[in-house]
Amino acid sequence: MKIAFVGKGGSGKTTLSSLFIRHLAAIGAPVLAVDADINQHLGPALGLDETEAAALPAMGDRLPLIKDYLRGSNPRIPSAATMIKTTPPGEGSRLLRVRETNPVYDACARPVELDGGAVRLMVTGPFTDADLGVACYHSKTGAVELCLNHLVDGPGEYVVVDMTAGSDSFASGMFTRFDITFLVAEPTRKGVSVYRQYKEYARDFGVVLKVVGNKVQGQDDLDFLRAEVGDDLLVTVGHSDWVRAMEKGRPPRFELLEDTNHRALHTLRVAVDATYELRDWERYTQQMVHFHLKNAQSWGNERTGADLAAQVDPGFVLGEGVVAPA
Repeated sequence: MKIAFVGKGGSGKTTLSSLFIRHLAAIGAPVLAVDADINQHLGPALGLDETEAAALPAMGDRLPLIKDYLRGSNPRIPSAATMIKTTPPGEGSRLLRVRETNPVYDACARPVELDGGAVRLMVTGPFTDADLGVACYHSKTGAVELCLNHLVDGPGEYVVVDMTAGSDSFASGMFTRFDITFLVAEPTRKGVSVYRQYKEYARDFGVVLKVVGNKVQGQDDLDFLRAEVGDDLLVTVGHSDWVRAMEKGRPPRFELLEDTNHRALHTLRVAVDATYELRDWERYTQQMVHFHLKNAQSWGNERTGADLAAQVDPGFVLGEGVVAPA
């Protein structure tokens, strides 16, 4: 199941995504965690120190390897140089699966131990001095989108993505790549403004959107969120001494997280698992193609010197039953 955590900067989306990842690891579920925010905070939130977090391999720096692996023997993609972030898979493309070992994971993923369980962590990589004035951060997050386009996951498998702040994910089709999107919102006008943007942009794409109220301190905060987001409010999270300790780099055992917050995380997992029955791989593939054609016409054809519409395999539908070449 693919899960996105979104919200305005400072809303607590990285903290909530890291808690959910810890929750999944604690029950022994296979987890692929992805930091798709150019401000790389997920690693430290999962307990890595600054040196360990800085040493994580950046997906953005390994884009040629990712492209070359994923294109496989797809005859519609003659070279990795003609692939862009929205390139969809087709007959002959290699696919990624959560539990497997493959060259992309070898190059870009690292195991993170969490209270006896382990998750794979991948990061886009930070903006560097060399990028200033010459690159857009979408060139980094494009590696995440390309991998999601080629990822096949099943029930009981979890891909948790900490997204860019605000509504920046709408600069591409990545917002449609998830079974469910959790929007983390504080009980303030600014806190719910991103919700309204997301709700409006995602309206026509079947995005399952649920709000997680964060930093909720009382009934007035709860009433405010209910009035602003209605039935999209799934659960709320309040003050946490455990989180305060984690933010200081001294997290207790995860089992000592407050009972109310454990229950909130369970509620999130129940909501995630329930979306499995809503999966529509044909629509998922069609949306992938839709955004690829838009990007091809807007900038991709000119950038690559190729007709990227020709990459679309009209008979291909991504799904759990697809067998990709080795």
